[in-house]
Amino acid sequence: MTDTPTPAIRLTGLRKSFGAVEAVAGVDLEIADGEFFSMLGPSGSGKTTVLRMVAGFELPTAGTVELGGRDVTRLAPFERDVNTVFQDYALFPHLSVLENVEYGLKVRKVGRRERRERAERALASVRLEGFGGRKPSAMSGGQRQRVALARALVNRPKVLLLDEPLGALDRKLREQMQVELEAIQREVGITFVFVTHDQDEALTMSDRVAVFEAGRIAQVGTPEEIYERPATSFVAGFVGTSNVFTGDVAKALLRREGTFSIRPEKLDLAADDDGNGVVAEVVYAGPITRYVVDLDAGARAVVVAQNRHNGTPLVARGHRVLLSWHDDHIVEI
Repeated sequence: MTDTPTPAIRLTGLRKSFGAVEAVAGVDLEIADGEFFSMLGPSGSGKTTVLRMVAGFELPTAGTVELGGRDVTRLAPFERDVNTVFQDYALFPHLSVLENVEYGLKVRKVGRRERRERAERALASVRLEGFGGRKPSAMSGGQRQRVALARALVNRPKVLLLDEPLGALDRKLREQMQVELEAIQREVGITFVFVTHDQDEALTMSDRVAVFEAGRIAQVGTPEEIYERPATSFVAGFVGTSNVFTGDVAKALLRREGTFSIRPEKLDLAADDDGNGVVAEVVYAGPITRYVVDLDAGARAVVVAQNRHNGTPLVARGHRVLLSWHDDHIVEI
């Protein structure tokens, strides 16, 4: 019989109240050693508060936080084997890049030679060899983000906490940093816990994702599970776009009772005078066109089609269309 590996993080019955407001309303979660794990949710859903309790910046109202099997619930941040990377980088402008990365080691009284070697290795791990002599002001936003990451990695924590670290970057740079973060995490092999409200970030980078809603976890799973098989209508609507049909609409359209979700890209659309809806809007969005269809069953559906023919719409606004789908793309929620 094989032993079950000790998780990097175990949260049990975690709660946090601020006066009458319950920000975290009972979270149970295990994150595996070496996992890239994302906490995804809208503002106020509790994800950042959970991260702060793992880091030690907030004390739980109830419940426990374990790191590597050790109860750290009441320990100070510096007593926990974690480091945190924030959105604003928090670099010292008067210090060089290398001095910024070395700073934590200097505070811990690590010898000058060792801290220099470790800082240079940390910069190399984030692909910033040769940048040590620069000041942060001479770096791009993406480079400063990597300096902040190197400063956290140099302490060799068991867990790295990332609090919306890409939120201040423009879209193109953010997408580049998503790829780099994934590669860095694979190289260093430590547990990354990434907080974001951006669904694309969570789906792109993570081994698993926890979707937060109103202080609780609505669903935990792989990106594919979260997207393809949402557990609730909230998850279906927050992670990507989803058409949700319920009640009489579900009966008329799907011949089923209950509440069901189907993603816009899973629907097929064709002009048909005897179809089941009318096109209300046609929205060109570069690689795709989005069609909004008013269904005869009494609901509105969104259909997404790739632009394979120079962006020419499949149908125009006001035309009747037939929407069709495969039954295995319908998910009961």
